[in-house]
Amino acid sequence: MKNLGILLAILLAVTSCKEEVPPLTFNSEEILIKSDAEINVLLTKALSGSEVADKINSAINNEIVKSISGASSSRSLDKALLNFDKEFVDYKNNFPEDEQDWTLDIESELTYQSPEIVTIAISIYIDKGGAHGNDSIRFLNFDPLTGNLLRHSDIISDIEKFKTLAKSYFKTSNTLEDSAIDDMFIDKTFKLPENIGFTEDGLVLLYNIYEIESYNPGYTEFVIPFKAAQPYLKIY
Repeated sequence: MKNLGILLAILLAVTSCKEEVPPLTFNSEEILIKSDAEINVLLTKALSGSEVADKINSAINNEIVKSISGASSSRSLDKALLNFDKEFVDYKNNFPEDEQDWTLDIESELTYQSPEIVTIAISIYIDKGGAHGNDSIRFLNFDPLTGNLLRHSDIISDIEKFKTLAKSYFKTSNTLEDSAIDDMFIDKTFKLPENIGFTEDGLVLLYNIYEIESYNPGYTEFVIPFKAAQPYLKIY
């Protein structure tokens, strides 16, 4: 009995420690750099102090750097911003008659947080003086206990059934017939978007510009309420 009492005390202590793990907290941080190009950066970051927070911040940082630097091996956001500005200065030196400025706008936002998942939305707008700028939005879904990025298969229990549900909401939000929906995709088959994120209203499914052959160039997005999506979700 004495040994059993000791074992129970240990188990209670371990359980208590697990329950005392504080939830992640986030804040917004503006990054200011001296530049000739117009560069605006406002990031939502997990407050540092834990391996999980650092892991989430690193993933956000890497996603932004990849989006603005392409195949560059650099993982430094500051360096990527300075490289963008240097590219602009070099261009102006070579083509002084071109008076159009370059713009880089970056913003990340916490759109959803629960004990099972954290969603960060990243919006990036790049204008290098062409006919129009390039705009993109990326959802990153994290496991708040490990900081690992979650894939669709980590979130959705039955991809095919969820795809059928998503197609019905896609159809309703765009007022299209079934045949017209399939025609919007390159291989004439409805596909889930690369970006699925959580908000308080439900799951946002977002197709970035040119991800589908849309009749309206721009974002195509719609929301599936939690009540409808819940049967197909592993976590939410």
